[in-house]
Amino acid sequence: MGGFFDAPGKQAQLDKLEAQVSDPDFWNDSDKAQKVMGTRSRIEKALQQQKDFETGVSDAEVLFEYAAEDADSATELEALIGKLDEQVSEAETQSLLSGETDANNAICSLQAGAGGTDAQDFCQMLLRMYLRWAERKGFKVEVLDEQSGSEAGLKSATFRVEGDYAYGLLSTEAGVHRLVRISPFNSGGSRETSFASMFVSPEIDENIEVDIQEKDLRIDTYRSSGAGGQHVNVTDSAVRITHIPTNTVVTCQNQRSQLQNRVVAMNVLRSKLYELELEKRRANAAEHEATKMDISFGSQIRNYVLHPYRLVKDTRTKFELTDVEAVLDGEIDEFIKEFLIFRKAAISA
Repeated sequence: MGGFFDAPGKQAQLDKLEAQVSDPDFWNDSDKAQKVMGTRSRIEKALQQQKDFETGVSDAEVLFEYAAEDADSATELEALIGKLDEQVSEAETQSLLSGETDANNAICSLQAGAGGTDAQDFCQMLLRMYLRWAERKGFKVEVLDEQSGSEAGLKSATFRVEGDYAYGLLSTEAGVHRLVRISPFNSGGSRETSFASMFVSPEIDENIEVDIQEKDLRIDTYRSSGAGGQHVNVTDSAVRITHIPTNTVVTCQNQRSQLQNRVVAMNVLRSKLYELELEKRRANAAEHEATKMDISFGSQIRNYVLHPYRLVKDTRTKFELTDVEAVLDGEIDEFIKEFLIFRKAAISA
């Protein structure tokens, strides 16, 4: 059974990796070895996914024979078919991720745009949406920095998502998001439009060189303002690093010491600069133009409309859903998959 699972191809890859692992000199280069082991683990999971699918299909065939006469079998068959459908959809999505860094962890940054307090509240809504999505995927998430809004919500937030293909999946969300609703912050009950942006970069390992000169950095420390224990609001443990040539700013305040915050901030900076370099190489690709636009009218990749009707629509793929609450609760897999299909078609055209 090939198709989206592509078991023969994955088994061939696994055999080659196993040959490398069995080499006596394999661990002489620990960075390279760790990368190979990570790839091997992903392929093993994919092969197990196919075996589970085949087992499910066999079980469905048995249940089908009894479903017409047994209500319990019919109910079990319906649930199993739903599960198999999810497995096929997940395998199809992974088959669309073949970029050099698609399998990497992701560093994500949210920024409130035009819309004042509503935009800051929307920024916090998007953070919750992505955290809920990651939780459903079984990914590990760490919020690295949050800057509270003046009245409500967040001015910005940076978070790290750890899991297979986290970057490949979340890179589809990069761009400007637009919210239309009756503002809860306006006593007149008027309809307001607000914006927030999402920037995504792959977390890169140490063997990928990113040239960062110490003279190009401005490092500031300040007092942490979020949750985190007794050290918060006591010492200047939070760190802000500005890469002067690109005006790239990263902050981290959720670690327990200034040193830890600086290490994490530097890792985030390396990932962002790497992504900026990748963007230069694909500057003509339409799907990345949104990340270069103002966070305001006419630049959004997705609209979330809560009034006068209820609809979430991706402006790139035209895919839409009416269950706004479910989307904002993290059910965004269909949007991700539709964009991956759209992008592949655009590249092939």
